[in-house]
Amino acid sequence: MTTKRNVLVTGATGQQGGAVARALLARGHGVKALTRKPDSDAARQLASAGADVVAGDLGDAASIVKAAGGVDTMFLMGNSYETGTEEETRQGIIAADAAKAAGVGHLIYSSVADADKKTGIPHFESKYLVEKHVAGLGIPYTISAPVAFMENIVAPWSVGALRQGTHAFAMPAGRVLQLIALADIGAFVAALAERREKVFGRRFDIAGDELSGEEQAKILSQAIGRPITYQEIPIAAARQQSEDVALMFEWFDRVGYDADIAALRRDFPEVRWHSFADWAHEFDWSVLERASAAS
Repeated sequence: MTTKRNVLVTGATGQQGGAVARALLARGHGVKALTRKPDSDAARQLASAGADVVAGDLGDAASIVKAAGGVDTMFLMGNSYETGTEEETRQGIIAADAAKAAGVGHLIYSSVADADKKTGIPHFESKYLVEKHVAGLGIPYTISAPVAFMENIVAPWSVGALRQGTHAFAMPAGRVLQLIALADIGAFVAALAERREKVFGRRFDIAGDELSGEEQAKILSQAIGRPITYQEIPIAAARQQSEDVALMFEWFDRVGYDADIAALRRDFPEVRWHSFADWAHEFDWSVLERASAAS
Protein backbone atom coordinates (compact mmCIF):
# COMPACT_ATOMS: atom_id res chain seq x y z
CA MET A 1 0.00 0.00 0.00
CA THR A 2 1.26 3.47 -0.89
CA THR A 3 2.26 5.64 2.08
CA LYS A 4 -0.08 8.61 2.44
CA ARG A 5 1.79 11.85 1.81
CA ASN A 6 0.91 15.30 3.06
CA VAL A 7 1.79 17.71 0.30
CA LEU A 8 1.95 21.50 0.19
CA VAL A 9 0.94 22.51 -3.35
CA THR A 10 1.85 26.00 -4.53
CA GLY A 11 -0.02 27.53 -7.45
CA ALA A 12 -2.91 25.33 -6.36
CA THR A 13 -5.64 27.54 -7.83
CA GLY A 14 -3.95 27.67 -11.25
CA GLN A 15 -3.97 25.15 -14.08
CA GLN A 16 -0.89 23.10 -13.24
CA GLY A 17 -1.04 23.36 -9.46
CA GLY A 18 -4.74 22.54 -9.56
CA ALA A 19 -4.04 19.42 -11.62
CA VAL A 20 -1.40 18.36 -9.09
CA ALA A 21 -3.73 18.95 -6.14
CA ARG A 22 -6.56 16.99 -7.77
CA ALA A 23 -4.28 14.07 -8.67
CA LEU A 24 -2.93 13.84 -5.12
CA LEU A 25 -6.41 13.99 -3.60
CA ALA A 26 -7.66 11.32 -6.02
CA ARG A 27 -4.87 9.01 -4.81
CA GLY A 28 -5.71 9.57 -1.15
CA HIS A 29 -2.94 11.98 -0.19
CA GLY A 30 -3.36 15.01 2.04
CA VAL A 31 -3.14 18.37 0.28
CA LYS A 32 -2.46 21.83 1.62
CA ALA A 33 -3.35 24.20 -1.19
CA LEU A 34 -1.34 27.42 -0.99
CA THR A 35 -2.97 30.46 -2.56
CA ARG A 36 -2.93 34.23 -2.28
CA LYS A 37 -6.72 34.15 -2.75
CA PRO A 38 -8.24 31.63 -0.34
CA ASP A 39 -11.72 33.07 -0.99
CA SER A 40 -11.59 32.49 -4.77
CA ASP A 41 -13.91 30.06 -6.55
CA ALA A 42 -10.96 27.81 -7.41
CA ALA A 43 -9.89 27.70 -3.75
CA ARG A 44 -13.42 26.84 -2.65
CA GLN A 45 -13.57 24.04 -5.20
CA LEU A 46 -10.33 22.59 -3.86
CA ALA A 47 -11.64 22.81 -0.32
CA SER A 48 -14.79 20.97 -1.39
CA ALA A 49 -12.58 18.25 -2.92
CA GLY A 50 -10.82 17.78 0.42
CA ALA A 51 -7.85 20.13 0.30
CA ASP A 52 -6.82 22.29 3.25
CA VAL A 53 -6.66 25.76 1.69
CA VAL A 54 -4.05 28.02 3.27
CA ALA A 55 -3.15 31.63 2.52
CA GLY A 56 0.41 32.37 1.49
CA ASP A 57 2.68 34.05 -1.02
CA LEU A 58 5.82 32.66 -2.67
CA GLY A 59 7.60 35.94 -1.99
CA ASP A 60 6.86 35.69 1.75
CA ALA A 61 9.15 33.12 3.35
CA ALA A 62 7.32 33.20 6.68
CA SER A 63 4.01 32.28 5.04
CA ILE A 64 5.67 29.34 3.26
CA VAL A 65 7.32 28.06 6.44
CA LYS A 66 4.01 28.33 8.28
CA ALA A 67 2.09 26.56 5.51
CA ALA A 68 4.72 23.80 5.33
CA GLY A 69 4.14 22.80 8.94
CA GLY A 70 3.07 19.15 9.08
CA VAL A 71 3.79 18.34 5.43
CA ASP A 72 6.41 15.88 4.17
CA THR A 73 6.42 16.96 0.52
CA MET A 74 6.16 20.29 -1.32
CA PHE A 75 5.28 21.00 -4.94
CA LEU A 76 6.79 24.30 -6.02
CA MET A 77 6.06 26.15 -9.24
CA GLY A 78 6.29 29.73 -10.48
CA ASN A 79 4.50 31.74 -13.15
CA SER A 80 6.65 34.08 -15.20
CA TYR A 81 3.63 35.27 -17.18
CA GLU A 82 2.14 36.68 -13.99
CA THR A 83 5.24 37.97 -12.26
CA GLY A 84 7.95 38.39 -14.90
CA THR A 85 11.02 36.21 -15.15
CA GLU A 86 13.21 37.94 -12.56
CA GLU A 87 10.46 37.87 -9.95
CA GLU A 88 9.69 34.24 -10.75
CA THR A 89 13.31 33.35 -9.98
CA ARG A 90 13.37 35.48 -6.83
CA GLN A 91 10.17 33.95 -5.48
CA GLY A 92 11.25 30.42 -6.40
CA ILE A 93 14.49 30.79 -4.47
CA ILE A 94 12.69 32.26 -1.45
CA ALA A 95 10.15 29.43 -1.45
CA ALA A 96 12.81 26.74 -1.88
CA ASP A 97 14.79 28.18 1.03
CA ALA A 98 11.59 28.22 3.09
CA ALA A 99 10.99 24.55 2.26
CA LYS A 100 14.46 23.73 3.60
CA ALA A 101 13.89 25.86 6.72
CA ALA A 102 10.60 24.05 7.35
CA GLY A 103 12.27 20.66 7.07
CA VAL A 104 10.20 19.47 4.12
CA GLY A 105 11.40 15.97 3.26
CA HIS A 106 10.92 16.14 -0.52
CA LEU A 107 10.78 19.24 -2.71
CA ILE A 108 9.32 18.70 -6.19
CA TYR A 109 10.04 21.69 -8.41
CA SER A 110 8.15 22.26 -11.66
CA SER A 111 10.45 23.64 -14.32
CA VAL A 112 10.11 23.30 -18.10
CA ALA A 113 11.52 20.65 -20.42
CA ASP A 114 15.00 21.46 -21.76
CA ALA A 115 15.49 24.39 -19.39
CA ASP A 116 18.88 22.81 -18.63
CA LYS A 117 19.95 23.00 -22.31
CA LYS A 118 20.90 26.71 -22.54
CA THR A 119 17.93 27.59 -24.73
CA GLY A 120 18.25 31.34 -24.24
CA ILE A 121 14.47 31.58 -23.72
CA PRO A 122 13.94 33.95 -20.77
CA HIS A 123 11.16 32.00 -19.04
CA PHE A 124 13.13 28.77 -19.44
CA GLU A 125 16.27 30.36 -18.02
CA SER A 126 14.38 31.82 -15.04
CA LYS A 127 13.16 28.37 -14.07
CA TYR A 128 16.60 26.84 -14.54
CA LEU A 129 18.07 29.35 -12.08
CA VAL A 130 15.60 28.05 -9.48
CA GLU A 131 16.45 24.46 -10.45
CA LYS A 132 20.14 25.07 -9.80
CA HIS A 133 19.36 26.69 -6.46
CA VAL A 134 17.14 23.77 -5.43
CA ALA A 135 19.85 21.27 -6.42
CA GLY A 136 22.37 23.12 -4.26
CA LEU A 137 20.28 23.27 -1.08
CA GLY A 138 21.29 19.85 0.17
CA ILE A 139 17.70 18.65 0.56
CA PRO A 140 15.90 15.79 -1.22
CA TYR A 141 14.40 17.13 -4.45
CA THR A 142 13.06 16.10 -7.85
CA ILE A 143 12.58 18.23 -10.98
CA SER A 144 9.41 17.74 -13.04
CA ALA A 145 9.85 19.49 -16.40
CA PRO A 146 6.78 19.42 -18.66
CA VAL A 147 6.63 20.37 -22.33
CA ALA A 148 3.86 22.57 -23.80
CA PHE A 149 0.35 21.99 -22.43
CA MET A 150 -2.36 20.49 -24.63
CA GLU A 151 -4.70 22.91 -22.86
CA ASN A 152 -2.93 25.83 -24.56
CA ILE A 153 -5.20 24.99 -27.51
CA VAL A 154 -8.10 26.47 -25.52
CA ALA A 155 -6.19 29.22 -23.70
CA PRO A 156 -7.61 32.76 -23.90
CA TRP A 157 -5.12 33.69 -26.62
CA SER A 158 -6.11 30.65 -28.77
CA VAL A 159 -9.78 29.99 -28.27
CA GLY A 160 -11.05 32.92 -30.35
CA ALA A 161 -9.37 31.66 -33.53
CA LEU A 162 -10.38 28.09 -32.76
CA ARG A 163 -14.00 29.18 -32.46
CA GLN A 164 -13.67 30.54 -36.00
CA GLY A 165 -12.28 27.21 -37.26
CA THR A 166 -8.56 28.00 -37.08
CA HIS A 167 -5.80 26.42 -35.03
CA ALA A 168 -3.24 29.25 -35.11
CA PHE A 169 0.33 28.82 -33.89
CA ALA A 170 3.67 30.46 -34.65
CA MET A 171 5.29 27.38 -36.18
CA PRO A 172 5.38 25.82 -39.66
CA ALA A 173 2.45 23.46 -40.24
CA GLY A 174 4.63 20.36 -40.55
CA ARG A 175 6.95 20.99 -37.59
CA VAL A 176 6.29 18.59 -34.71
CA LEU A 177 5.93 19.74 -31.11
CA GLN A 178 5.74 17.68 -27.93
CA LEU A 179 2.65 18.23 -25.79
CA ILE A 180 1.32 17.06 -22.43
CA ALA A 181 -2.11 17.05 -20.78
CA LEU A 182 -2.39 18.86 -17.46
CA ALA A 183 -3.94 15.75 -15.91
CA ASP A 184 -0.77 13.82 -16.75
CA ILE A 185 1.43 16.46 -15.11
CA GLY A 186 -0.67 16.08 -11.97
CA ALA A 187 -0.49 12.29 -12.07
CA PHE A 188 3.26 12.38 -12.67
CA VAL A 189 3.90 14.66 -9.70
CA ALA A 190 1.74 12.34 -7.57
CA ALA A 191 3.90 9.44 -8.76
CA LEU A 192 7.06 11.35 -7.78
CA ALA A 193 5.62 12.04 -4.32
CA GLU A 194 4.85 8.34 -3.90
CA ARG A 195 8.20 7.08 -5.22
CA ARG A 196 10.09 9.53 -3.03
CA GLU A 197 13.61 8.16 -2.38
CA LYS A 198 13.66 6.44 -5.78
CA VAL A 199 13.47 9.81 -7.57
CA PHE A 200 15.59 12.02 -5.30
CA GLY A 201 18.08 14.12 -7.23
CA ARG A 202 16.55 13.29 -10.61
CA ARG A 203 15.23 15.52 -13.41
CA PHE A 204 12.45 14.38 -15.74
CA ASP A 205 11.39 16.02 -19.01
CA ILE A 206 7.79 14.87 -19.46
CA ALA A 207 5.55 14.69 -22.54
CA GLY A 208 2.59 12.62 -23.69
CA ASP A 209 2.56 13.07 -27.46
CA GLU A 210 4.46 14.60 -30.38
CA LEU A 211 2.74 15.84 -33.53
CA SER A 212 2.64 18.64 -36.05
CA GLY A 213 0.22 21.55 -36.20
CA GLU A 214 -1.44 20.00 -39.24
CA GLU A 215 -1.90 16.72 -37.38
CA GLN A 216 -3.32 18.57 -34.38
CA ALA A 217 -5.83 20.37 -36.63
CA LYS A 218 -7.04 17.06 -38.13
CA ILE A 219 -7.57 15.60 -34.66
CA LEU A 220 -9.35 18.76 -33.51
CA SER A 221 -11.64 18.58 -36.56
CA GLN A 222 -12.67 15.06 -35.59
CA ALA A 223 -13.12 15.86 -31.91
CA ILE A 224 -15.02 19.12 -32.37
CA GLY A 225 -17.08 17.84 -35.29
CA ARG A 226 -16.34 20.58 -37.79
CA PRO A 227 -13.37 21.54 -39.97
CA ILE A 228 -10.40 23.11 -38.19
CA THR A 229 -7.57 24.40 -40.37
CA TYR A 230 -4.01 25.12 -39.29
CA GLN A 231 -2.67 28.64 -39.71
CA GLU A 232 0.96 29.61 -39.16
CA ILE A 233 1.27 32.90 -37.28
CA PRO A 234 4.25 34.93 -38.56
CA ILE A 235 7.02 35.03 -35.98
CA ALA A 236 7.08 38.83 -36.36
CA ALA A 237 3.49 38.95 -35.10
CA ALA A 238 4.44 36.82 -32.09
CA ARG A 239 7.42 39.10 -31.46
CA GLN A 240 5.09 42.14 -31.32
CA GLN A 241 3.31 40.45 -28.42
CA SER A 242 6.38 39.14 -26.57
CA GLU A 243 10.09 38.75 -27.33
CA ASP A 244 10.23 35.92 -24.80
CA VAL A 245 7.46 33.99 -26.56
CA ALA A 246 8.95 34.69 -30.02
CA LEU A 247 12.29 33.26 -28.89
CA MET A 248 10.48 30.17 -27.64
CA PHE A 249 8.70 29.63 -30.97
CA GLU A 250 11.96 30.07 -32.86
CA TRP A 251 13.56 27.48 -30.58
CA PHE A 252 10.59 25.14 -31.09
CA ASP A 253 11.19 25.33 -34.85
CA ARG A 254 14.99 25.15 -34.68
CA VAL A 255 15.46 22.57 -31.89
CA GLY A 256 12.29 21.53 -30.06
CA TYR A 257 11.56 19.43 -27.00
CA ASP A 258 13.06 15.94 -26.84
CA ALA A 259 11.42 14.14 -23.91
CA ASP A 260 11.64 10.33 -24.18
CA ILE A 261 7.92 9.55 -24.42
CA ALA A 262 8.40 5.79 -24.80
CA ALA A 263 10.56 5.61 -21.67
CA LEU A 264 8.07 7.64 -19.66
CA ARG A 265 5.22 5.32 -20.64
CA ARG A 266 7.37 2.32 -19.72
CA ASP A 267 8.77 3.65 -16.45
CA PHE A 268 5.65 5.41 -15.15
CA PRO A 269 2.75 3.13 -16.09
CA GLU A 270 0.59 4.60 -13.31
CA VAL A 271 0.30 7.80 -15.38
CA ARG A 272 -2.24 7.56 -18.17
CA TRP A 273 -0.15 9.62 -20.64
CA HIS A 274 -2.90 11.00 -22.85
CA SER A 275 -2.25 11.17 -26.55
CA PHE A 276 -3.43 14.42 -28.14
CA ALA A 277 -6.35 12.48 -29.64
CA ASP A 278 -7.26 11.10 -26.18
CA TRP A 279 -7.26 14.60 -24.76
CA ALA A 280 -9.18 16.18 -27.65
CA HIS A 281 -11.89 13.54 -27.65
CA GLU A 282 -12.39 13.83 -23.87
CA PHE A 283 -12.41 17.63 -23.75
CA ASP A 284 -15.73 19.45 -23.34
CA TRP A 285 -15.88 21.49 -26.55
CA SER A 286 -19.02 23.30 -25.45
CA VAL A 287 -16.43 25.80 -24.17
CA LEU A 288 -16.34 27.13 -27.74
CA GLU A 289 -20.04 27.88 -27.68
CA ARG A 290 -19.77 29.43 -24.23
CA ALA A 291 -16.86 31.58 -25.39
CA SER A 292 -18.86 32.63 -28.44
CA ALA A 293 -21.87 33.59 -26.34
CA ALA A 294 -19.66 35.64 -24.00
CA SER A 295 -18.01 37.60 -26.79
